[in-house]
Amino acid sequence: MNLPAHLRASATPVCVALFGEVLADVFADRSVLGGAPYNVARHLCAFGLQPLLITRTGNDSLRDTLLAEMEQLGMDSSGVQCDPIHSTGRVEVHMQDHGHRFDILPDQAYDYIHAGVTHMLTMAARPEMVYFGTLAQRNMESRLALDTFLSDAKTSADAKSPRFLDINLRAPWYDAHSVRRSLQRADIVKLNEDELQELASMLKLSGLQPASWGQQLMERFALRYLIVTAGDQGACLRTADGMEIRCPAAPVSEFVDTVGAGDGFAAVYIFGQLMQWPLPQTMQRASAFASALCGVRGAVPATPDLYSRLMESWG
Repeated sequence: MNLPAHLRASATPVCVALFGEVLADVFADRSVLGGAPYNVARHLCAFGLQPLLITRTGNDSLRDTLLAEMEQLGMDSSGVQCDPIHSTGRVEVHMQDHGHRFDILPDQAYDYIHAGVTHMLTMAARPEMVYFGTLAQRNMESRLALDTFLSDAKTSADAKSPRFLDINLRAPWYDAHSVRRSLQRADIVKLNEDELQELASMLKLSGLQPASWGQQLMERFALRYLIVTAGDQGACLRTADGMEIRCPAAPVSEFVDTVGAGDGFAAVYIFGQLMQWPLPQTMQRASAFASALCGVRGAVPATPDLYSRLMESWG
């Protein structure tokens, strides 16, 4: 795929830096590596970018599995810190009718991401965009590392990297303070309709309509873009200059589960922004990829076939 001129001029692959958790998603019949930042990084790598995932794992068999998988996929593992005390993150996934429920374990290695190591990696990366979420902010040490990450992430000496916030509210691992600080640091925010309603209550947004809540979020936190996903009802993008783009959900030929659909949406949106696709096209392609992931087990395809078909259709 042809890169825009501003990216072709670079001698190094296009870097997107991601901060946050790696988790073992434990299903009834198997365990797979996941976590929103890792899922997004895997997709971006499959699309030909160079994601730098800054995370922390335990010194255990899950770490070995992660590093082996990243090597197999051609991913940069230099940002995967090793914790000698805490275990690699785990989450139990309980499948329900057309959905799923998570039980996330406390006090995991990703709660202790080291700020000093993060500083060195981020300064060297010069990422074209950065991605972060809310789950990895539940402990002070990782919150400090995230502050370092966001302060250091620059495309040049005087230009900050655009900041993509993927809000993943997982009770009880969030509070108003961390959500507010995240929004204050973001340029682009993605959340689902349930999370928008939760933020309306948490931040005391006025009115009863989701459109009004979204507009208030944009104004209060000076956001460039706000993306609200609504499952089979599609997604909506708002821009700082008042544009609204609504995108219907693509049909799912054979539904399996919704695990990772939002992560897939985020990855294609980031890719589209870096490729300078028109916003309506970016939204349509992100929605189509999210729907396609609902037809596979887990958060990522088992083979590269889906990526190949998409890249070919995107030209």
